[in-house]
Amino acid sequence: LQKSLNETFGADKYSEARKEVLTNMFSRPMQMALYFCTGILEDETLFRHYALNVPFYTHFTSPIRRYADIIVHRLLSASLGARSPIRMKKEAIQRQADHCNDRKMASKRVQELSADLFFAVFVRVR
Repeated sequence: LQKSLNETFGADKYSEARKEVLTNMFSRPMQMALYFCTGILEDETLFRHYALNVPFYTHFTSPIRRYADIIVHRLLSASLGARSPIRMKKEAIQRQADHCNDRKMASKRVQELSADLFFAVFVRVR
């Protein structure tokens, strides 16, 4: 997809903007990852990463970016014995995960609306 977009849009002053908007629109249908506490879910097939075809998967980035990443770092560190165990019940961890999912969805929606507005203005101008 990226190769096709690069070849299609040329090099005029709007090519990068067109490519960015369409890339965003093409990626919308992809399933968004959700945070959850594994102690809450009984169905281990929900831990699977479909695209990577692995049965157990977790993802996190630097803990300076998102609160969910801080929690994952703390839980991973505790499970490896590098720090004391987390003193949160699994229900409290799930509430935190739900909150992170809500904020992530709201952020994604604002991003989509912004792209829609940009695209509408772009079409109107052109």
